Amino acid sequence: MERYNAIGVMSGTSLDGLDIVFAEFFFDGNNWFYQFGDYIEIPYSKKWQNKLSNLAQASAFEFARTHVDFGHYMGKKVDAFIKSHRLEVDVIGVHGHTVFHQPELGFTSQIGDGSAIASRTGLLVANDFRSMDVARGGQGAPLVPIGDALLFSKYLARLNLGGFSNISFGGVDDINAFDICPVNIVMNEITRKQGLEYDEDGKIARNGQLVHELLHKLNQLDYYQHNGPKSLGREWVDECFWPCLSTNISDEDLLRTLVEHTADQIAYSLASSKINSGKVLITGGGAYNSFLIERIRAKISLEIVIPDPILVEMKEALIFAFLGVLRIREQPNILNKVTGAKRDSISGALYKGV
Repeated sequence: MERYNAIGVMSGTSLDGLDIVFAEFFFDGNNWFYQFGDYIEIPYSKKWQNKLSNLAQASAFEFARTHVDFGHYMGKKVDAFIKSHRLEVDVIGVHGHTVFHQPELGFTSQIGDGSAIASRTGLLVANDFRSMDVARGGQGAPLVPIGDALLFSKYLARLNLGGFSNISFGGVDDINAFDICPVNIVMNEITRKQGLEYDEDGKIARNGQLVHELLHKLNQLDYYQHNGPKSLGREWVDECFWPCLSTNISDEDLLRTLVEHTADQIAYSLASSKINSGKVLITGGGAYNSFLIERIRAKISLEIVIPDPILVEMKEALIFAFLGVLRIREQPNILNKVTGAKRDSISGALYKGV
């Protein structure tokens, strides 16, 4: 039985903070298994939220400097986490923070200098998982399907409700996966105007009125009319989504309509997969939005499973730890079936801390 100790580090587009998780992975020659260990969620300060959210409009100098600074920030937090729990680690898999994602133009960028993380921790770091796939003509996303297929195969569909919603179906041989629509990247920005980091339990949305004209307009966006491979980035939200949201609509009504839009697109994605029975695993911060979950339940016939909080909150970080393990085994960890690349990739730049 092969065993690997790994750390996953995730910074999502919703800008809520840094997720760090330690996990053990086991391979018996046929199947993979995992065991959660310690984990931590580190909320971003207002300074880091502002810096990361505005970086796409910053100068080249500021971008380069923040890339290094953010790497040292992550490295410092991971090093403290390792030392406080006295962990032995084979590899650190790091997503970084997405600033640009334009695969149609041939580039993607997740900041967080891997050499800075390695120098801070003295350990092996794997990061920049998207670039190789984009170089091969792929979307560079989604990245989690290999983990879904190998670690969560008992679920017919795996849905994540983070900054964006994304979904995967099936196993390695018949997998299908894509980004669905924006979720917390938009909703959280609206609630922050009211001094709240997020809409707890969807209470604000529940008290709003559904704006049918806006709902129709959102559901008709061009992205939703195409099948995968496809992925979303902040640029698409800024260019295509935000302009649809009229300033004449109250925040409550906006959130109510966005919840319905999200539920509509998820239901449509599940229906198009032709899955008629089975379980849907839901993770990500949106899993705690009880109103959103209610609206999804109302539109689908499949059984929804919301797991323990550690999996809800740390599944993506867990899978980046797993991507790091696959990288050091020199095993494909990005699947061209879901990204549209010319072939599978063994992705991740490696930095040795010693």
